[in-house]
Amino acid sequence: MPITLFVFSASITPGPNNLMIMSSGLNHGARQSLPHLLGIWLGFPAMLVAVGLGLGSIFSNFPILHEVIRWLGIAYLLFLAWLIATTKQLDSASARRPFSFLQAVAFQWINPKGWVMAIGALAVFTSPSGGVWSDIATIALAFTAIGGPCVAVWLFFGLSLKKFLTEPRHLRQFNIVMGVLLATSIIPMALEDLH
Repeated sequence: MPITLFVFSASITPGPNNLMIMSSGLNHGARQSLPHLLGIWLGFPAMLVAVGLGLGSIFSNFPILHEVIRWLGIAYLLFLAWLIATTKQLDSASARRPFSFLQAVAFQWINPKGWVMAIGALAVFTSPSGGVWSDIATIALAFTAIGGPCVAVWLFFGLSLKKFLTEPRHLRQFNIVMGVLLATSIIPMALEDLH
């Protein structure tokens, strides 16, 4: 089924959610990162359904609202990239706390890659000739069944790196790279708006 290939490729590739959950797994461990993981796992399909059921038309009627959300999202991602890049030690009290479930759910609404994935899936895999509601449900279920485990892979990747990044200098370098990658992941979205 084409939707499964789309969901897998969109969900397994690097993006803000995946880079942040990997960094959270490394810096905070599995237990503290679980609410963040579940917030992504359930929050993105919920956003997709909301957009499919009508928020997309609100953004069509008020494009400035979408632009405001997009630029707030870009600014927030840059702030998160800075926090990740400046984390110096594992599980430290000074390190940023991992996202809560609700923070991760709310983050889906300002995640540029999430918007591209949602709008792309709705545009390609829904049919205006009928059955739109069942199409939206199918897409949301696909992101729940396939997308969630793809994000979990990134969490476990972060956990596996914990064994190798015990030296503070290596951990610092890793967090700087993750912060730079997160910041870099939004460049295409920012450039798209500037053109």
